[in-house]
Amino acid sequence: MSAPIYQEDEKKVVNDVTDFRAGRRSSIDVIHALVVEDHAHEIKLRTMSWQKAAWLLCGDQVCLAIMAQTWSLSVLGWVPGIITMVGAGILFWITSITMHKFIMKYPQIRDICDFGYYAFGKSRIAYEWTGFMLLANNIMLIGFHILTGAKILNTLSDHSQCTVVFSIIVMLMGIVMSLPRTLRHVSYMSMFSAACMALAILLFLIFAGIEDAPLYGYYGDYPTDGPVRTYAFPLPGTTWVGCMNAVLNITFLWVPQILFPTFIAEMERPQDFPKALAVLTGISAFLFICPPAIGFHYLGQYSTAPAFGSLGPTAYKKGSFGPVIVTTLIIGVIYANVSAKFIYFRIMGNSRHAHSNTIIGWGVWGLVMAAIWFIAFIFAEVIPSMGDFLSLLGAAFDSFFGFIFFAVAYWHLYRGKLFAGVGRSIMTVIHIFVMMVGLFLLGPGLYAAVEAIIADYSGSTTPAFSCSNVSI
Repeated sequence: MSAPIYQEDEKKVVNDVTDFRAGRRSSIDVIHALVVEDHAHEIKLRTMSWQKAAWLLCGDQVCLAIMAQTWSLSVLGWVPGIITMVGAGILFWITSITMHKFIMKYPQIRDICDFGYYAFGKSRIAYEWTGFMLLANNIMLIGFHILTGAKILNTLSDHSQCTVVFSIIVMLMGIVMSLPRTLRHVSYMSMFSAACMALAILLFLIFAGIEDAPLYGYYGDYPTDGPVRTYAFPLPGTTWVGCMNAVLNITFLWVPQILFPTFIAEMERPQDFPKALAVLTGISAFLFICPPAIGFHYLGQYSTAPAFGSLGPTAYKKGSFGPVIVTTLIIGVIYANVSAKFIYFRIMGNSRHAHSNTIIGWGVWGLVMAAIWFIAFIFAEVIPSMGDFLSLLGAAFDSFFGFIFFAVAYWHLYRGKLFAGVGRSIMTVIHIFVMMVGLFLLGPGLYAAVEAIIADYSGSTTPAFSCSNVSI
């Protein structure tokens, strides 16, 4: 990992590989050469096994957003909600496999920016624009996790400190935890992250099942909106914007592929990535559907996002929400690591400091990481509704990272034989649908996100750097 890919595109990794885009065998040769080259460095990046990659993937995906899916079901109802969840999961698997095949064709890809460079005809503009989207998306997500961390600390401590103080604490913890340079080390944290989130989900389900009634929902305190009930389709009065935001909430939970090229680039055997992906897909399919469905059963129209907020007794909220602080920090670390590598290697290039334990190398890494977390902290404090801004970013950027990029990559992979046989024809039709979904999210999805932000600003907004209580 060094200079931008467009500066190295014509270089040969090893002399005996004359065309490493010709087929799978030559790609394996190049992967071997890349690993050998990397292992000659003092700091080795390409060291992850597929098992550690699976933990890293789960650490990223087993997140607080799972607890917002109950709210999505309360907006959409059982039928549209479950169909959206299952459909998003199927498209996630298909597009991720397409992404992996494309990376195996171009094994020198190191991040989503390189992916965009090759997918869009070796365009430097595509590379730089993808880099902007990567940083904007990831830093805003880190800011969201800072805000979430402050919310958790507010809840656990009964707002014992100014919220800004809690945000600073989370930021500083994030910087320290982000110092490891390799994703192999971060994968160890991911194990703990996934376990803590699983514990939080389990406690929530237990508490939701044993409490007498939920505390409140977005339509009023229980029982203002009547007894808890579930329904097959959206309730009368549900707006199109509300439904669209619920769909976006489900869809974007299934769009983590912005990180996958970086994960694959740090695997010792990138060809084993589908094994890690299969583990992730199985776990995600269960966690993204079953707990939200159970939560909707118990909370009904009183569901909030996250669902912890609907629990009645304060002890239940604190007990189930508390473990999420670990997950919140570690997911922020994962996004910070991927973002920092993009910036770090642009700065360090091919210098020896980029891969060595030197004062300059570690100093630059630390400064880049601190800058990322500080900028994220500023975003977290000055944006009134971080959730709606994330929906805006998701519609604008994840439409590319989750759909459009991979439809284009599929076209590159099978150009000239898109309808060669029944199976290939079916996959081609699916990828045409993937492109349509991406464009839909980029159009109507973006409109719905903007409408939600306008609605936020039409009411009272939280001032910047506010000490107000943000407990759930």
